[in-house]
Amino acid sequence: MLSAGGKANSLGRTSEVVEIVLRDRTKLDELFMCVAHQDAWVRMRAIDGFEKICRIHPGWIEPYVDKLLDLTSASQPSILWHLAEIFIKVQLSPLQQNRVIAWLRTMLSSTDIDWIVSANAMKATVYFVNKGAMSRDEVHTLLNIQQRHHSKSVRKKATQLLAQIDT
Repeated sequence: MLSAGGKANSLGRTSEVVEIVLRDRTKLDELFMCVAHQDAWVRMRAIDGFEKICRIHPGWIEPYVDKLLDLTSASQPSILWHLAEIFIKVQLSPLQQNRVIAWLRTMLSSTDIDWIVSANAMKATVYFVNKGAMSRDEVHTLLNIQQRHHSKSVRKKATQLLAQIDT
């Protein structure tokens, strides 16, 4: 279903897949397997669906956190930006949280990052600051780096988030 419907760069039938999984949780494994599909568009649609399910049932996603952490080395931006969104919605063990934070540090330590990955990673760091898991100073440094990003929207988001953590 994820390879059919809509244009190649659209979400196609992702909403239908999400509805199926929401009605039958046993289909979640099948959806997760699609995150590793050979087709990049299927992977993008699968992780998008996975993140949408996480919004409604974060507990359903928690058993997949370690597998999701293994995806942080992916080169596909659509995987990475959804991971940043998922990791702030699920309960993480201390070890998982440390791995997520290390990944966010790596992602934001350079401006050589996709704009939407940067935006979602920055948002995640602010979440971890508010949770007391990252220091304001450290996140301040990372956001300052992102203020030099080539994307105007990233620079603006970094400035907004800096103001938010400084209050």
